[in-house]
Amino acid sequence: MAESIPGTARSTRQRGEILTILRETEDFKTAQQLFADLRQQGSKIGLTTVYRNLQALADAGEADTMRLPNGEQLYRLCGQGRHHHHLVCRNCGRTIDIEGPAVEKWTERVADEHGFTDVSHTLEIFGTCATCAAESR
Repeated sequence: MAESIPGTARSTRQRGEILTILRETEDFKTAQQLFADLRQQGSKIGLTTVYRNLQALADAGEADTMRLPNGEQLYRLCGQGRHHHHLVCRNCGRTIDIEGPAVEKWTERVADEHGFTDVSHTLEIFGTCATCAAESR
């Protein structure tokens, strides 16, 4: 059964398959990883369709996106439904949604000082989680 995503085009079977895969994990994944998961489950969906639907999810605010330092884009279903940032482990990829009121105030102040309006931003903080740090000792 196809599912609807607010703010996107009509529902499709492919979109429903992608949403099902995204609901099965809390981790960020690349489009290629999601494509491989879909194929493993017997889906005939194409990689281009995966990319197109992931972008539609992101544009509608239904998916979080994160760009790694190497430029690779990652996706997952949005965990909070409101603006937030991410604390990401470089080793295992564990991601925690965090709020940053100080960052929000700073962003508004800087934008105002320079006459910018309709400002948006993303913030990912990369480090090593406690589990990975303990394993490396």
